[in-house]
Amino acid sequence: MVPKRWARRAVTRNAIRRQIYALADAQAHALPQAAHVVRLRAAFDRSQFPSATSTALKQAVRTELQQLFARAARNSGKGASASPAGPRGA
Repeated sequence: MVPKRWARRAVTRNAIRRQIYALADAQAHALPQAAHVVRLRAAFDRSQFPSATSTALKQAVRTELQQLFARAARNSGKGASASPAGPRGA
């Protein structure tokens, strides 16, 4: 879920979603078979990331998602459910 209040421009929301889908596919082998929800909970500063297609924004999103999926994979091995938190202020 990428709410409009945290990513105002549609192109930014779509870029974030594409990153989520790509990393989820890449990490599918490490995650349990379940429905996973990734929720954006804080804004990406527009002054720091002026372009929705900037390499810096893509890298920031990818880094946070990698940490989130790694944590979910670790938690799945313990038999506990993965943390429901998403990127940005998880």
